[in-house]
Amino acid sequence: MKKPNYKDQEFIDKVRKRILEICEEKNIGQECLSDRTGFDLRQVGRILRGETNTSISNIAQISRAIGVHPSVLFNFEFDIPDEYVPPVEKGGKRMKGSPE
Repeated sequence: MKKPNYKDQEFIDKVRKRILEICEEKNIGQECLSDRTGFDLRQVGRILRGETNTSISNIAQISRAIGVHPSVLFNFEFDIPDEYVPPVEKGGKRMKGSPE
């Protein structure tokens, strides 16, 4: 059975907006970003439009290409619920390593 793909669109949009802001500040266009990262121009467009759940490796490559530490791309408001709810397996059992 295939697991569902997890995609947090709100988070993706925040990251893509940070990339766009930094690129604008540094006058780096899509074609230039494509050249600097080695990504296909269409892939860069999908990332900047938030259409793809890009990988951590791609985020690292983008960070290098625009000359910022990856943490800069994640510098935005991020709400964490007051109470952490640990993952639950089928049948209601807590997963190994989950807090009780």
